[in-house]
Amino acid sequence: MMLFATTINYMDRQTLGLLAPLMQADIGWSQVQYAQTVMIFTAAYALGLMLFGRLADRVSTRLVYGGAMAMWSAAAMLHALAASVPGFAAVRGLLGFAEASNFPVALRTTAIWFPKAERALATGIWNMGATVGGVVAPAVIPIMAVLWGWRASFAVSGAVGFVWLAAWWRIYRAPAEHPRVAPDELAHIDADAGGEPEPRRVGWLAVLRHREAWAFMVGKLLTDPIWWFYLFWLPKWLNEANGIDMQHMGPPLILIYAMACGGSVLGGWASSRLVARTGRVNFARKLTMGVCALCVTPIGLLSQFHALWFSVLAVGLAAAAHQGWSANLVTTVSDVFPRRAVGTVIGIGGTMGMLGSFLFSGVIGETLQRTGQYWALFAIGALAYLVALAIMHVLMPRMKPVRLAATEPAEGVRLPG
Repeated sequence: MMLFATTINYMDRQTLGLLAPLMQADIGWSQVQYAQTVMIFTAAYALGLMLFGRLADRVSTRLVYGGAMAMWSAAAMLHALAASVPGFAAVRGLLGFAEASNFPVALRTTAIWFPKAERALATGIWNMGATVGGVVAPAVIPIMAVLWGWRASFAVSGAVGFVWLAAWWRIYRAPAEHPRVAPDELAHIDADAGGEPEPRRVGWLAVLRHREAWAFMVGKLLTDPIWWFYLFWLPKWLNEANGIDMQHMGPPLILIYAMACGGSVLGGWASSRLVARTGRVNFARKLTMGVCALCVTPIGLLSQFHALWFSVLAVGLAAAAHQGWSANLVTTVSDVFPRRAVGTVIGIGGTMGMLGSFLFSGVIGETLQRTGQYWALFAIGALAYLVALAIMHVLMPRMKPVRLAATEPAEGVRLPG
């Protein structure tokens, strides 16, 4: 269910980038105005992360996930009614706010349903939805846009979320309440929960006192902007730098996101395998992230690739490496923080990622408006992961469980699931 939710999340999100060349005539935005629309989305997303990160720790994940899906699906459909740059930016902001729920709630659900040794693989599987959506969207959105117009594309992609919502509400329960979870399975899920009583609520200040939280925040701040660059500007890069029109950009985008899809699962599997074989979580996560960081670096030489498909393969490798990196980065939170704090930490770190994305979007818009060149933007992406990993290691040389003070007693009432 989390894989499908993440797929829908990214389909709705990526529709803008895919349709941007076609929408140019109707909306009439410049490079800077397009970047500003993306910035509004990221600012709203950052605000949503803070809220949904807290809600994920305090309220039923069943309720939060379901409500957020309804909100972002409705917002996606409202794009079809936008007729101006300000109107489009407004509905884009609503979409960003609601879509921010996906990662903190999904990671909280992962912490509830999986023991530590299995979380990176589980995260890699549902995180793969980011790239499954990236594969599906360029395969179907341009066709719908050519046949029915870009407004219909937004309406149809948004409506899919309500189908997921009906299934989620019927299927999902917390492990202790699920009729198909046997006692031995429940014991396996809770095997490494430890004897530490988890706090009912964890304040932001309590989290920010720990270097482990700052390590995660730095990782998100420096690398999330690169992924958002891929999402919102790759179709424009294909169109503007390579002369590919909407009817022909499907195959290169599908290849890029198919490679990213494999990277998500491979990155999660590799570190989970290393944890199982060595028992060294710190070694497994950082080794895998280091390999991913190195695999991104070829995009720094993108200006030297004169053949389209060499460029596409380099970007595909970088996208795959990002997804492997991301699966491990978010898993470090559940590796070191108690379950009740996972959503809060993810929310804070995600907000930092959105801050970086907001600022980088402005840089992208100004760079393209002034130079029309993408090479400098790809060069920044090539170095971001190595810099992030180095700073993270300084802040968190070892990954050890963090003990947090509660702001409310653990006996407080909490909605199930």
